[in-house]
Amino acid sequence: MPNIAALTVNHCMYPNLYYLFKDIFGVNWPFLKIINTFGFFVALSFLAAAWVLIKELKRKQAQGIFTYTETTITVGQPASIGELLTNFILGFILGYKIIGVLFVKHALDDPQAFIFSSNGSFPVGLVLGLLLAGLKYWEKNKVKLAKPEQRKIRIWPSDRVGDVTIIAAVAGFAGAKIFDNLENWDRFIKDPLGNLISPMGLTFYGGLIVATLALWFYFKKRNISFINICDAAAPALILAYGLGRIGCQVAGDGDWGIINSAYISDVEGNTVLAHPGQYDVTIKTYSYIYRETGNPDTAIQHASVKAFAGLPKWLVAYSYPHNVNKTGIPTMGCTFDDYCNHLPLPVFPTPLYEIIMALGITAFLWGIRKKITIPGRMFAIYLMFNGVERFLIEQIRVNTRYTFLSFLGIYPTQAEIISLSLFLAGVILYWYAPKIKSKATPKPQEA
Repeated sequence: MPNIAALTVNHCMYPNLYYLFKDIFGVNWPFLKIINTFGFFVALSFLAAAWVLIKELKRKQAQGIFTYTETTITVGQPASIGELLTNFILGFILGYKIIGVLFVKHALDDPQAFIFSSNGSFPVGLVLGLLLAGLKYWEKNKVKLAKPEQRKIRIWPSDRVGDVTIIAAVAGFAGAKIFDNLENWDRFIKDPLGNLISPMGLTFYGGLIVATLALWFYFKKRNISFINICDAAAPALILAYGLGRIGCQVAGDGDWGIINSAYISDVEGNTVLAHPGQYDVTIKTYSYIYRETGNPDTAIQHASVKAFAGLPKWLVAYSYPHNVNKTGIPTMGCTFDDYCNHLPLPVFPTPLYEIIMALGITAFLWGIRKKITIPGRMFAIYLMFNGVERFLIEQIRVNTRYTFLSFLGIYPTQAEIISLSLFLAGVILYWYAPKIKSKATPKPQEA
């Protein structure tokens, strides 16, 4: 039986699925260490967003807003050398790095470091590469015709969601890394390669911007109305954001808020009310911990807010025990191996707030999607809500501030600048949308 009692406030954070299954189900499956909790929820967010996007695209296709393109394909051909080689390379990489982690000694001690290193299992990679190449050969040979035929097929926008998801994932990750390193330039120049390949350090807006540009090029090349695609994607985008933030919260990836100085953490990581002067003493002792996650050039931010209206303390002050970054001080009685740190001063759990807001916005957008008929306005509403949500959360969130920019003595963060820009873009698009209505519906064409 699952150990539901184990899910106490200080035991609902898991750096990877190994600790989650061990804590709840009492099983010891070391191979689960390769599945980072944050990555798991990011993958889940992509799948959920793809499902929502397909439903919206099919609805708009039924309305005649989208149509198909025709393309000619050849069926009955045997597997080409390129197809066999591609499958072999993919299988080799998967076996060498992902499956190989189960066969290389000590790899499971730190699976993330192993995956981002040059180490791997060559025999496993070779076997899996040959297996996938063999399966491709068998699959194509099974439907091979004596004389290959050419056939015309119709491809609808909803059929392209698989391609869209892959493009968004690759471009989004690249953009998230680029913008994170631009935001933390001092950290980047100390170790450029390490920061580029590290699984840590991702900026959502960087991923959103670069993925949007990549998808705009993809749809423009296929003569598909991008503004209608954006409308269909609006609920999916904010849903993916909310589900991704679950990973931030559960893994404790450092994407948390400023210190709540009304509380302090005890030796076991529990949140308790701070006595007068206790915050000052603690911050002097452990200030380096919070400077590492904030801006070293400015004072450490904090606010004093006690839980109100019967709300639990962890909703306003959380010590992030077992966080995946291993930030903080040792936790007494911890059984999470290397992940036994907690913050000595609890912080505002901003990922939790964003989960609530993002899922609320998702429900709102889903509820109004059939009422918004002017192309562009649905996406405009998404931009405005997204901008407001992120701008508000930035007021209590740890982030690097641009000290070279100043407005009335206020130094903005990258996210504040982008969120304000997105809000203004949403306002402009909402006003301008009626003027682009006539350009919205594409005509069928042969690809």
